[in-house]
Amino acid sequence: MARPVVAIVGRPNVGKSTIFNRIIGDRLSIVEDKPGITRDRIYGISEWNGKSFSIIDTGGIEIDGEDIILKSIRMQAELAIEEADVIVFMSDAKAGITQSDEEVAQMLYRSGKPIIVAVNKVDNLNRADLIYEFYSYGFGDPIPVSGSHGTGIGDLLDAITSNLPELEEEHYDEDVIRVALIGRPNVGKSSLVNAILGEERVIVSDIAGTTRDAIDTPFEKDGQKYVLIDTAGMRKRGKVYETTEKYSVMRAMRAIERADVVLVVINGEEGIIEQDKHIAGYAYEAGKASLFVVNKWDVVDKDDKTMHQFETKIRDHFLFMTYAPIVFLSAKTKQRLQKLLPVVQHVAQQHVMRIQTHLLNDVISDAVAINPPPTDKGRRLRINYVTQVAVKPPTMVVFVNDPEIMHFSYERYLENKIRAAFNFEGTPIRIFTRRKSDEG
Repeated sequence: MARPVVAIVGRPNVGKSTIFNRIIGDRLSIVEDKPGITRDRIYGISEWNGKSFSIIDTGGIEIDGEDIILKSIRMQAELAIEEADVIVFMSDAKAGITQSDEEVAQMLYRSGKPIIVAVNKVDNLNRADLIYEFYSYGFGDPIPVSGSHGTGIGDLLDAITSNLPELEEEHYDEDVIRVALIGRPNVGKSSLVNAILGEERVIVSDIAGTTRDAIDTPFEKDGQKYVLIDTAGMRKRGKVYETTEKYSVMRAMRAIERADVVLVVINGEEGIIEQDKHIAGYAYEAGKASLFVVNKWDVVDKDDKTMHQFETKIRDHFLFMTYAPIVFLSAKTKQRLQKLLPVVQHVAQQHVMRIQTHLLNDVISDAVAINPPPTDKGRRLRINYVTQVAVKPPTMVVFVNDPEIMHFSYERYLENKIRAAFNFEGTPIRIFTRRKSDEG
């Protein structure tokens, strides 16, 4: 289910990123030790009072061209108004209300969205009087916070969660495979949707970002039911999006969260760029089954080595997703298109695969016999047993004598052994280490 979206808006240097990091905590650390994953911390997921939401730090937006601060803040506010369900308007207690703040407040006021005023840099509770002038915005009680000390974050989260909308969950049958297409603008996602469906259901044009909203399209092929979720080209038309590709991640994330299988579409003609890695990283972090689709393969000059060389390039660039199969095709000519859906079906099955505990433990026992766990500070890790606790993605818990001495490289070794034994092609595997309770 897609989560509601919260955006943090405000002029530079009011501490948006510090508050953003306080709210997401260490949520992003899951990918820190994965080689090759790139992370710009503009997007995160948080949970409070049992409610989960996505949060965007608009401070992470880069405005190209003339760096006119006011224009940049206006643009961020416009994007937040367009995309977010709740907006946190950050101000600086020490600087007070500036002209930029006034202008943004006017825009936000007209939006009709829930607005929460957070006044940062109230580092001392005796200085709570600093917040009074911020009542003049007309958005209700301002919330004093301190990014540097972490005070007031709980109150802010209370305000956010009490304003989150209840999102309607769309109901598809268990056997329906939900497929999201993600990729930067103009890699041919809409053309690919049309090719898969065999009809012009999605308007296609050569202008990057012509798809306005995510569109769900149900269809059936060879007895299997699917729903295609098109992600609006990860950027939509209009000047607002021309210089802020990163921001469109928000819309893609909504589609990724609702999908079972994510197609990471790459332009075969242009090759791989850094933004492709960001986009694929979100699918990985969300724990979704994934495959790479190299589109526009019809216009690539090829010999008998080209495909192999491109595969090697993908593997080198996306070290954190070596499990994802690669399909080369052309949406335009439909060349090799018939190979796509069988791979989608295969990775969807892998994503929900369960392994019996005794089989899993046999594999781990063999792995430990071949390569015993390392010692740390004179203590050797002892693995007691392993069990699978979830699917989508397959999630294993390894019970050990001391989780502190499980090194991530040994965890990766175990993951590779599990993959070798049971395949799990196209899906990430999550491994958590827990202390075995002393039962005597």
